[in-house]
Amino acid sequence: MIMSRKGRIVPGLRSTGPIMSVLCMALFAVLPFTLAAQRPTPAPAQGKSVLVTGGTVHVGDGRVIDDGAVGFRGGRIDHVGFSYGVKASYDTVINVAGQHIYPGFIGPNTTLGLAEIESIRGSLDRSDVGTYEPELRTLVAYAADSRVVHTVRANGVLVAQVVPRGMTVSGTSSVVQLDAWDWEDAAVRVDDGIHLNWPAAYDRHGWWAEPGETDQAKKDERAGRITELRDLFRKAKAYGTQPVPAKVDLRMESMRGLFDGTRTLYVHANAAREITEAVQFVKAEGVKRMVVVGGYDAWRVADLLRENKVDVILRRLHSLPMRPEDDIDLPYRLPALLKERGVRFCLDYAGDKEAMGLRNLPFLAGTAIAYGLSPEDALRAITLDAASILGIDDRLGSLAVGKDATLIISRGDALDMRGNDLTHAFIQGRRIVLDDHQKQLYRQYTGRYAK
Repeated sequence: MIMSRKGRIVPGLRSTGPIMSVLCMALFAVLPFTLAAQRPTPAPAQGKSVLVTGGTVHVGDGRVIDDGAVGFRGGRIDHVGFSYGVKASYDTVINVAGQHIYPGFIGPNTTLGLAEIESIRGSLDRSDVGTYEPELRTLVAYAADSRVVHTVRANGVLVAQVVPRGMTVSGTSSVVQLDAWDWEDAAVRVDDGIHLNWPAAYDRHGWWAEPGETDQAKKDERAGRITELRDLFRKAKAYGTQPVPAKVDLRMESMRGLFDGTRTLYVHANAAREITEAVQFVKAEGVKRMVVVGGYDAWRVADLLRENKVDVILRRLHSLPMRPEDDIDLPYRLPALLKERGVRFCLDYAGDKEAMGLRNLPFLAGTAIAYGLSPEDALRAITLDAASILGIDDRLGSLAVGKDATLIISRGDALDMRGNDLTHAFIQGRRIVLDDHQKQLYRQYTGRYAK
């Protein structure tokens, strides 16, 4: 299936005759392997009430409760506090003494569910053709049954923002939870924002192992692209003033929410000049809310971001510096630098193998701790602050009465790869299976060769 402008999935061709026979033979050939590594079935809605007690509760807003308890019924949290303070009765009580209780981690800016196998082009559905395509929706292309999804949530990532790639205006993202039958069941926030790749001020050549020269981008070409963007946004703003347009324009309809605050403009930019230009552009064109994605130089223009209430989805920390002259550990220190300067941010894992690598998101927070960020501030960067930036903090991001019961329990520190060992996970109160095809294969071959 492909991303659709009208919110519908485009069906493939139906096979008949000899072709169908060949397909059936192929199916029977792979059936044993399919049965050996089945995908976990999505959990049913929460029936019985649950109390998780005795563990260390990391609320997500900076508070830590020793010997705490979290209770939930009907998919919503109804108790957060000390174990001895529980008044209500619960059908199921789970004692997790010595373990840690966290809100489910949130992964922004990812192609999870849009990319299955990087080397097989047919399994990649993260980009489309064209330059200005805000109406393309990732939600309808999201594969809820992706095998990658189950490996990601095994480390505690239970919610993700599914984002398109490529083009200047690449499309519209949505936020999903990671235990669903299909994209409709998965949706947490539908069409949360539009993604704009700001024209780069510099052209960087080479690759990470052999960086090349850095040249200033062609001025005339770049200025032309920014002018085209300005024309697009002004046309969309004028269109948005019509409650009922005479002729519906899907492209303009998708941008309507940028001017009334119901959608966010996510601007992908890293250099200080690019970030500054983007902020000024957004103010001039009347866009209500902007978030910088990438933000390598965001700490250098922190005053500008604070004054304009611009948040940052910070690029992957486990990467090389953007410039040869930068300190080798600068990427690791970026969270602490932004925190010191009062800029709200969260962490992403965009880049090479980003869908499968999203499972390492909590370990980026762990790296931030090693380079100056406090443990609870690092946790906020993948829970409450991430939820606030994505506009879902009324439901997710912290353990609070009334919010969704989306949480994880780990034997050790979940932000440390040595301690991240999940024993339980719940999404909207539903206990999910923490198994995946990697674990199944490990058990299969351990049994074969351990004899």
